[in-house]
Amino acid sequence: MANVSIKFNGKEFLLSCEDGQEEHLEELLIQINQKFNNLKNDLGNLGENKLLLITAVKVMDEYYETKKKVDQKKDELKELSNKFKELKSLIYEYKDRKENEISELNQNHKKLKDEIEINQKNYEKIIDEATEEITSFVEKANLEKLS
Repeated sequence: MANVSIKFNGKEFLLSCEDGQEEHLEELLIQINQKFNNLKNDLGNLGENKLLLITAVKVMDEYYETKKKVDQKKDELKELSNKFKELKSLIYEYKDRKENEISELNQNHKKLKDEIEINQKNYEKIIDEATEEITSFVEKANLEKLS
């Protein structure tokens, strides 16, 4: 345990704190002393006990106002976090939809390509058959001319 000697309202006090916390304790006491002296200047000398009580009430008021702001910021952060999660979910849904659309387009492209190949083969077959029929017709016509 460490000891810190402080001066408050013109009186010396010796306070104990954990080792390493001396500087922090001194900073806190400077703030309290400042608030106490400001109230003393503003309100006059109402008596040490009453000024200490008012100082404690002001410190607690500041604490609760700060706590309220921190809680409000936590709620805002939670709301932003939820919105971020919702946005992230929407992005993944959009990505999945687009991937499905791309997959479907690729399948349709393959089907169309296969259909074109089949139609090309059918077209070549029809042309080959037509060519054979024309050739056969021409040969028959030439044979009839000769006979």
